[in-house]
Amino acid sequence: MSELGAEQIRALPKVLLHDHLDGGVRPATVLELAQEQGYAALPADDVVSLSAWFAESADSGSLVRYLETFAHTVGVMQTADALRRTARECVLDLAADGVVYAEVRYAPEQHLEGGLGLDEVVAAVNEGLRDGEREVAQGEAEAPAGRIRVRAMLTAMRHAARSQEIAELAVRYRDDEVCGFDIAGAEDGFPPTRHLGAFEFLRQANAHFTIHAGEAFGLASIWEAIQWCGAERLGHGIRIVDDITLDGSPVTDDLAAAIDRAQAEPGAFALGELAAYVRDRRIPLEMCPSSNVQTGAAPSIEEHAIRLLDALRFRVTLNTDNRLMSATTMSREAHLLVDQGGWGLTELRRVTVNAMKSAFLPFDERLAIIEDVLKPAYDG
Repeated sequence: MSELGAEQIRALPKVLLHDHLDGGVRPATVLELAQEQGYAALPADDVVSLSAWFAESADSGSLVRYLETFAHTVGVMQTADALRRTARECVLDLAADGVVYAEVRYAPEQHLEGGLGLDEVVAAVNEGLRDGEREVAQGEAEAPAGRIRVRAMLTAMRHAARSQEIAELAVRYRDDEVCGFDIAGAEDGFPPTRHLGAFEFLRQANAHFTIHAGEAFGLASIWEAIQWCGAERLGHGIRIVDDITLDGSPVTDDLAAAIDRAQAEPGAFALGELAAYVRDRRIPLEMCPSSNVQTGAAPSIEEHAIRLLDALRFRVTLNTDNRLMSATTMSREAHLLVDQGGWGLTELRRVTVNAMKSAFLPFDERLAIIEDVLKPAYDG
């Protein structure tokens, strides 16, 4: 039995860097919005069945199949009211889970079918996020950690051709709690360098960005994201383990054994040039254990690379990815690693502080949350 119980974990302040707005909609909200809008394509007509369908469909071992589930959530997020509602509820759900700081990402280009423009999409989401924050601040919503700050991240779809436009949108709204830019979608066949112009624009504008890389595709995707595009963080990045060996053999040959060895003898591992660069430069890895198991990027929670990479002191962060599809929360992700991965308060503290250090937030604000919120809770 773990010394950290579910309620204790839930009460701990958490920091979330990788969470998709359209991947965290409440099932009841999907149903209600579908009924209001006349959206008839849902695969179920009650909350329990719909929740089960999302989890089962996402639990396929295929990233492509996993991404298909978003057709329904995005399908009902095509009006300003729907975007405001889902954004507000996102904040309330995260606050109820003990999250004190979050960066929630979404792709504005996917919410235009109802006639909204890109600026209208961003304005609606921002309004919903602020509404949720106000409710928490005024004590009208559950928040075991007592506070929450949520910033938006604008995502461009890597298979589309609007990345420059979305990058400019992110810069235009960076003084309105839009913290950065991302590209997402299926990696294979759509390398990040297809969007090099957008990343060059962002760098010249002193803007922040992360890149989904090293989830379903390997080291080449990570290398391009960092060395060509200049990514500050890696969305997932789990495949960096492909560049680590133990006793001359890839650690992926026996991850369980490698994880056990790393706890006692981290110096026994050899890092390739790319893995060494990622660790040396403290490039944050936005890791999402449950999601990775669902898409086949990891065999299990017990053998998830987050445990190895944390032991080898990469800058690992813990995230949800898609709370609806993975039927998860930050508390659940932490509890899984405690129960199945042998983690304790030390590891949870480390990944939480790592995440706050890596947030797209001014340094003084990051430091204040670390010193005034995180450390007292984890060290007290």
